[in-house]
Amino acid sequence: MIIRNLINGEEMQLFKVFSCAIHDIASKDYTQEQINAWVPKNTDMALWASRIRALKPYVAVINEEIVGYSDLQPNGYIDHFFVSGEYARQGVGTSLMKHIHEEAKLRGISTLTADVSKTAEAFFLHNGFYVVERKFPVRHGVVLENASMKKILIS
Repeated sequence: MIIRNLINGEEMQLFKVFSCAIHDIASKDYTQEQINAWVPKNTDMALWASRIRALKPYVAVINEEIVGYSDLQPNGYIDHFFVSGEYARQGVGTSLMKHIHEEAKLRGISTLTADVSKTAEAFFLHNGFYVVERKFPVRHGVVLENASMKKILIS
């Protein structure tokens, strides 16, 4: 597995990972209505591509296929962290998290934060994060429970 920066033109492959992660993995913890609000069928792909480029994510690649991705913002916030359903529990998330920690150290970031789904919460807890607050954001008129999480990095 290789972890590298996004190459322009790969944004739609990341949408496939995002959609697969939610439909195949998060669907165990969310209703179909919530899944549809999270990944609407009428997603504006130009807006998606623009937003992904702005995140400057890292992508996990196995055999030339993007199987996961994540980002690390300058303030330590992890906005996206997704692994394709077909690659769940195969070390992709662990490799991405290790990369984020290495990048945070290089950038002098001392605190990581993320708003994570119910599905991802156990993974983040396992990686040393703790729940700061339970949140109930609304997407397309539907409430999606998540958790605001934090980790203080030891320098």
